[in-house]
Amino acid sequence: MDDASPPLSLQDNGFSVVYNDPPGTSREEIENLKEELNTWKKRVEEAENVKLDLTLSKSTADEECGRAEKQLAELKEQEKQCKDRMFSSEQELLLLNQENTELKKEIEKLKEDLKEYSSQDNLIQKKVAEMKLKFSHLEEMKDEGADVDMDTHCVFGAATKIPFRLNQNQALLTFEDEEVAQRLTKKSKHCVNLDNRTANVTVKPFELDMGFQFELHVTVSGKKINVSEIPELPIPKDWMRDKLELNFYKTEQAAGGGEIKNVTYNKGAGTAVITFLKPGASKNFVGCTKYPFYAEGRCFSLCVSPDFDAHLRKFQPYCRVSKKTILLKGIPEVEEDEESVQDMIEIHFQKPSNGGGEIEKIKFNSRGATYVCFEEDVGSASSEITGNS
Repeated sequence: MDDASPPLSLQDNGFSVVYNDPPGTSREEIENLKEELNTWKKRVEEAENVKLDLTLSKSTADEECGRAEKQLAELKEQEKQCKDRMFSSEQELLLLNQENTELKKEIEKLKEDLKEYSSQDNLIQKKVAEMKLKFSHLEEMKDEGADVDMDTHCVFGAATKIPFRLNQNQALLTFEDEEVAQRLTKKSKHCVNLDNRTANVTVKPFELDMGFQFELHVTVSGKKINVSEIPELPIPKDWMRDKLELNFYKTEQAAGGGEIKNVTYNKGAGTAVITFLKPGASKNFVGCTKYPFYAEGRCFSLCVSPDFDAHLRKFQPYCRVSKKTILLKGIPEVEEDEESVQDMIEIHFQKPSNGGGEIEKIKFNSRGATYVCFEEDVGSASSEITGNS
């Protein structure tokens, strides 16, 4: 046998392997050991299976853990976004609350303004300058279709005075003819001789601020009179009412009003409103400011006045450029006094050769500032100087 040939087994070489039981071991014990070995092999297989199951479970658990971690991260991101949205919503809510508070304040202010302006009398008293009333016409009202007169209805036209600030070295001129004012305004630049010197002055159209005009309707009742200065006597209110009714219930010959329909008595204010049945009965008290009142054995003097109702109509603002008045600017300072300078200005603008005409009113201011009041002529479109303050 050479070195290159493969080795032969012991059996091929004539040998045989014989397994001999260990000395002192019976066949039954060997069988038991084999069974025990098989049992352990099964346990090992079971353990391997359990290990495989655990490995698979661990892998599945790892996957689920990964998914759980991913879901947790997503939940954390959603929570962060939710917190951000909540914070943003809280900021928006805060801003809305602030705006709501400001709006409530503005609403309250508007309510106060509305309450202040709800009374037209208060509006006129507080916001409108001094004015004059121009009687328009007188109307007679009928008592529910009857042929007798009941109330007297008077209509007045009114317009507010508009103050204008006349600054230093300025003048206002109102002409009789509108064409003169328009012609001078169109030329604009004028050379005026003032104290032996020539002054270049500028004529500007005179723009009025906003004013108001309206109609005042006054209704004088033909059945009611107002009574005041009623004395406070220690008698019940109903008794005083009856005494007033009896006192004013007289025949027309006795300068009374006749049969009385109703007496409204205000004990605290010491006033009463007497309503007669006969239309026109209140006219018997026209010009009677004091009226005798007999009670408790004494004679008192009551104040009597007609009952009337007044309200505004056709209340409207107006803002116009005066057609007859011009504003003169750029008048230089001279040594002459204010009246002399005003006379020189008036002489210059009265001459037809200078494009002027007859002047109704002139106001020149040489120092400081003054206010000139313009008043809308009711029923006319022009405004003229009516005074100054």
